[in-house]
Amino acid sequence: MDIQIWTFIIVGLTFALYIGIAIWAKAGTTHDFYIAGSSVHPVANGMATAADWMSAASFISMAGLISFLGYDGSVYLMGWTGGYVLLALLLAPYLRKFGKFTVPDFVGDRYYSDWARLVAILCAVFISFTYVAGQMRGVGIVFSRFLDVGITTGVVIGMIIVFFYAVLGGMKGITYTQVAQYCVLIFAYLVPAIFVSMMLTNNPFPQIGFGSTLVDNNGVYLLDRLDGMMTDLGFDKYTDGSKPKIDIFFITAALMVGTAGLPHVIVRFFTVPKVRDARLSAGYACIFIVLLYSTAPAVAAFAKANFIDTTQNVEYSEAPEWFHNWEATGLLQWTDRNQDGRIQYHSDPELNELSIDPDIMVLASPEIAQTPNWVVGLVVAGGLAAALSTAAGLLLVLSTALAHDLMKRILVPTLSDKGELITARITVFATVLMAGYLGINPPGFVAQTVAFAFGLAASSFFPAIMMGIFFKRMNKEGAIAGMVAGIVFTGAYIIYFTFINPELNNVDHWWFGISPEGIGTVGMLLNFAVALGVAKFTKRPPVEIQELVENIRIPGKSIREIRAKQANLDDKEPGDQG
Repeated sequence: MDIQIWTFIIVGLTFALYIGIAIWAKAGTTHDFYIAGSSVHPVANGMATAADWMSAASFISMAGLISFLGYDGSVYLMGWTGGYVLLALLLAPYLRKFGKFTVPDFVGDRYYSDWARLVAILCAVFISFTYVAGQMRGVGIVFSRFLDVGITTGVVIGMIIVFFYAVLGGMKGITYTQVAQYCVLIFAYLVPAIFVSMMLTNNPFPQIGFGSTLVDNNGVYLLDRLDGMMTDLGFDKYTDGSKPKIDIFFITAALMVGTAGLPHVIVRFFTVPKVRDARLSAGYACIFIVLLYSTAPAVAAFAKANFIDTTQNVEYSEAPEWFHNWEATGLLQWTDRNQDGRIQYHSDPELNELSIDPDIMVLASPEIAQTPNWVVGLVVAGGLAAALSTAAGLLLVLSTALAHDLMKRILVPTLSDKGELITARITVFATVLMAGYLGINPPGFVAQTVAFAFGLAASSFFPAIMMGIFFKRMNKEGAIAGMVAGIVFTGAYIIYFTFINPELNNVDHWWFGISPEGIGTVGMLLNFAVALGVAKFTKRPPVEIQELVENIRIPGKSIREIRAKQANLDDKEPGDQG
């Protein structure tokens, strides 16, 4: 069978599985819709967390960026993995114990202010829409190539699928769907990597094959061969970096602390019964995540080496079938500058004839390596699973921020449980439409767009959460001022260089050599500085809030006992269960 038939079969089966799970796990209450009834097993929650966190950026775009950036691409590996560890060990258990299942809810109650809650809602909406744009673009890219439709049509198909199980199942449906999606995406990532590793190095472990000798090149190591290929084409060595060290540091830091402030990951720790289970699920998720992240550098190197081998100086008329297939999507373009009919890939813009979207590299890699057609179809299903799992989590965050945090907690406190559930489902519909528009008109590559979202989370939520847990002197005035200063500065910097003056988006014009992907670290520092400065000159938080912060870190201390002293907090919130 050809690739397209295999793709239809495998993608069709996985979509049927997702929809079946959504019907089985239909949410009947807001408790089910928002946090899956706090009844998910830690192992299942670990898988769902891994799928939620490993988005299209992880599956589709990260290895593609590493294949083009080489050493510089390591910022994504270090930033995202380090950030998850930071979230799992430093923040998740305390947030779970606090008992508020959304970041705006935590901010609103910890800082005893609906204004703080409103600022957090706006930040959550801004961050989530930026993030979901990358996921929907990933869906469009996959469909455009393998189902022979346009990117716009591909995004619309993805919208329909994710809308169905997000609206019907809420967090309960999404959680169990994400368990299935994790199994699909990790199998789809590892199997092609193993195939290609065997073909290039005769080693079934990609992580080891990445540093092994090639089977047909007289004992030459893969990375040495790749370095030689790159320098022959005028590029820097694959294993050398070209980015300024300050930018490497700031991007890595922004991705790390941005991960720790992502609302769609934080909410996952409320779907388990107890605080202990939140810690366990965080540990399981680390194990599940490392399977993909330890493989990504190998996938990047394999794809780059095979790409150059099969395209450089080849007659266009004799180019492999995969080349023409991707060319039809517009994501791979060839211009015969010297009219010799041969494909030339070079670092010099005057000599280079290829324009390649990095987002295609992982998807195209099995085709380039000529693996069996079913392996190619499997990669398609994995890419869709990664994109749709995160998109669903983000859409639920948007729905929760608007229906629960805005409507229920601020605008209509008397809203019934049924009315809130209906409102949540309506807002999912509205956010799906907006997410689809952003997927069709994204602000950049998948990983680049996602990096912007991490920067926004780093500059807004991370300081507010950190100081909310570990600094009892932080008050509402400081938190609000810090969040506003951080996200406005970061958002303005990204918008200026990405949309207003993209021709200036280079190291010569960046402030201190810091790119828009790394500016979130500066925004975070600004947030901390403004928040601490304002808090110093305004009155302390109420005594009961200070006691709450003091006691929340004490093992075994019941949050209900602490909350009993706080008449202004609602002890019947779904997140307080367990």
